[in-house]
Amino acid sequence: MKLVAATGNKDKLLEFSRILSPLGIDVMSPEDVGITNFDVPETGDTFAENAAIKAQEMFRLSGLPSFADDSGLCIDALNGRPGVYSARYLDGFPQEKKNLAILKELENITHENRNARFICNIYCILSSVDTIITEGICEGKIANAPSGDGGFGYDPIFLYGGKSFASLNSAEKDQASHRGTALRKLVEKLKEFLGENR
Repeated sequence: MKLVAATGNKDKLLEFSRILSPLGIDVMSPEDVGITNFDVPETGDTFAENAAIKAQEMFRLSGLPSFADDSGLCIDALNGRPGVYSARYLDGFPQEKKNLAILKELENITHENRNARFICNIYCILSSVDTIITEGICEGKIANAPSGDGGFGYDPIFLYGGKSFASLNSAEKDQASHRGTALRKLVEKLKEFLGENR
């Protein structure tokens, strides 16, 4: 089955393909279907709303089964920030500076109170009347300093099982991550849908 991913984020496209390809899903980028510079304002108040906005626009433009994710880092000590604004937090600054800014805000917060979670919502449109929505959550802590040279985004400061997401290999991260969980749920629901529509 082919699905168009409603994102221009190369790291996300790689992660989507890495997780979905072995499960029988061929992930296509916007460029694969002739859409360049895909960029949709994320005006929703929740991850689910933003995922829906992006998927609906890709489905409108391509006419093909499409999906989008919206995800972010929610930190308890910061009242859930950066949350839905994770991608736009300190907009214009490199990710390394964003990570350091969060660590600065938390410098007086003890390890016990540095609870955080990554949340991912996926919205998939198969037809004008068929949609699938899934969610993945990964609980963890915010580190005292960045570590690891893998991953992307906030991975270097998010601790899972005592190691940063950026320190995990791809297989370990995919198994634990919010996006990996949401994508596996998507595949299960797709299997149910395809079984019902044969």
